[in-house]
Amino acid sequence: MRMRPTLSWTPAAAADLLPGTTDLEPVVDALSTGGVLVLSGAGISTESGIPDYRGEGGSLSRHTPMTYQDFTGSAHARRRYWARSHLGWRTFGRARPNAGHLAVAALARDTRVSGVITQNVDGLHQAAGSEDVVELHGSLDRVVCLSCRAISPRRELARRLEAENPGFDPVAAGINPDGDADLTDAQVGDFRVVPCADCGGVLKPDVVFFGEAVPPQRVEHCRRLVRESTALLVLGSSLTVMSGLRFVRQASQEGKPVLIVNRDPTRGDPHARTRVALPLGTALTTVADRLGIPVREPTD
Repeated sequence: MRMRPTLSWTPAAAADLLPGTTDLEPVVDALSTGGVLVLSGAGISTESGIPDYRGEGGSLSRHTPMTYQDFTGSAHARRRYWARSHLGWRTFGRARPNAGHLAVAALARDTRVSGVITQNVDGLHQAAGSEDVVELHGSLDRVVCLSCRAISPRRELARRLEAENPGFDPVAAGINPDGDADLTDAQVGDFRVVPCADCGGVLKPDVVFFGEAVPPQRVEHCRRLVRESTALLVLGSSLTVMSGLRFVRQASQEGKPVLIVNRDPTRGDPHARTRVALPLGTALTTVADRLGIPVREPTD
């Protein structure tokens, strides 16, 4: 199945809109029995300084994410992408887990959360201490060669790009959830892209671009996690793209409670028991506190 390049979603009718609430008791009740699977989106990382796509001030108002077709079909598109992503990578590298990430990790240590499926590519769940994280859309920490399929660390590519582009340090208008910095074509200039060090092939971040397929084995792994869970807790996702929405639909079809914490309405609201319209950091630390679970910074 290919990820739909859906950039926006409009409810078909008012009935599709689940009224937002500030009542956290349904979330507390679900977590009190344990085995809850988390599905997170860009909204959980906004308190770490990484903007989301569709919320207030979301990046889609000024930025169209790279598509797989554009990246593979145009050397110019790849040069523009790597110039922007190379700059954005520095900002991602400085981002730190926020209270929401830390609360999810604490709930997992206490076995209230059975695992995490994240649509994010920033690695902040792992940095907070979560261990059972499925990166649905991959991670910016890795790079893959489209010819030989070799995987290499992003930091290695960053060193090579810095060597090829000395002095490249434009000021970006903003950073997007996919790590892409907002640069003009003039700022990109003649940025030099480097090939795979093993075979000379085209390098791509090990992430799922819009229009690209999520690996089938990864999808099936997530489906299994949903089947084995007691409930699905959606955190900070509008569920606009099918890659995440399908797990909400699966949980609903299997009779499992779906609970959403997201300030704005989501495409999954018709399947949800409740949608809590509170900031994620505040909501999740409150939930952990009510369950008597301490939220702390990772020791490493």
